[in-house]
Amino acid sequence: MNPGDIIDLEITGVAHGGVFVARHGAATDSPGRVVFVADVIPGENVRVRLTDTGKQSFWRAEALEVVDASPHRRPHVWRAADIDVAPEDRPGGAEFGHIALEHQRDLKEQVLRDSLARIGGLDVPTSMRPPLVPAGGPAEEPDGAAWRTRISLHVDRESRVGPYAARSHRVIPVDDLPLATAGVEWVGLGLTTGAPGRIDLVQPADGRVRVIPRPDPPRAARARGGRRPQHPIAPVPPEAHEVVLERVGDRDFRVDAGGFWQVHRFAAHSLTRLVTGALQDGALVDPDAAHLDLYGGVGLFAAAIGDVGGATTRVTSVESDPRATLHAGENLAEWVGARAETDRVDRFVARLAATASAAERARLARGVVVLDPPRAGAGREVVEGIAALGPAAVVYVACDPVALARDLATFRSAGYETPRVDAVDLFAHSHHLEAVAVLTRG
Repeated sequence: MNPGDIIDLEITGVAHGGVFVARHGAATDSPGRVVFVADVIPGENVRVRLTDTGKQSFWRAEALEVVDASPHRRPHVWRAADIDVAPEDRPGGAEFGHIALEHQRDLKEQVLRDSLARIGGLDVPTSMRPPLVPAGGPAEEPDGAAWRTRISLHVDRESRVGPYAARSHRVIPVDDLPLATAGVEWVGLGLTTGAPGRIDLVQPADGRVRVIPRPDPPRAARARGGRRPQHPIAPVPPEAHEVVLERVGDRDFRVDAGGFWQVHRFAAHSLTRLVTGALQDGALVDPDAAHLDLYGGVGLFAAAIGDVGGATTRVTSVESDPRATLHAGENLAEWVGARAETDRVDRFVARLAATASAAERARLARGVVVLDPPRAGAGREVVEGIAALGPAAVVYVACDPVALARDLATFRSAGYETPRVDAVDLFAHSHHLEAVAVLTRG
């Protein structure tokens, strides 16, 4: 078989990454070739076009037509990405948008369980819930749309503005942005031209949408002597440094408009509730112990630790972004024992393990570590470093089930176990999820 060939397949399962699994040429004595396909649902029979047949272990294909549809199939939440649109013209970012919302969540929990078992060797209960809505606040939209308070659009060399086509860097002009809040969508659709690069749209708690242009840096001319051309990093635009407020419960958090904050309008509230509940249920916060908030951003989870422990709680937030650390120091000012440090987490943990006094180690051993690493996870070095500090408990907030499973396996080898993993669907119509696991020494 070659790229471009059209075949019919039965979709048998879901894989991590927003794609689904079929097998071509399966027979009694052979499982057949694995084929990964997007825009389909397990149980469907579909017609696909092969796009990559060069690998021994699997092929890739794009869906052209649904021959027998799943009962869970719905009209795509983003009309531009529906199955009757040419695959190369479907925008990315809503790869589960053709699936009924509840079934999306079932599939995501299935991916979580499979990752924990296959990658981490873990057989633990899991749960998947919708976003947690603040008391008295607006509810989730019935179709799961209009949740993104932050999006990025792209501008190509012809000054066209829009999202990228799925699995490409080609700009696709669109007529709607259904995952964005109404304000972000209105502003985004009003952008008709710009310098090549990216445009970020940000809607903080005050409701006003900020537009942050991030044009591509100019390519430097070839240096004298025949050296390779340099590609400078684009400077941070001044709009990105505007300080905005985000509200969680009764507390405001200062954050740069262009800095990191959760994109779902209920995400910070949902994750704070989950982390706070875990700390309270386990009676984990001794105010006089030493607690750590790693990959701490502007101090969201350090504040959750402080809320449980009280005004004298000792907590250190560690973040590599100096401006986020600056804001974390301001956001945590009400706790006399709180501080924010600018450092890479791996370096901070290694240095703490090497230099902590006996008294500091005793406080760390009674403390809790909350970590919210990037999508790649914390990694073996950081996990083993945390375990060497011996905290009483670890609360791991994860945005990637495979990275979570790998890190939980490393924690287990260091003597930490988790009784369950709880997930929350903060990325409706995409394959992404957030999960929280509480680990204690076995």
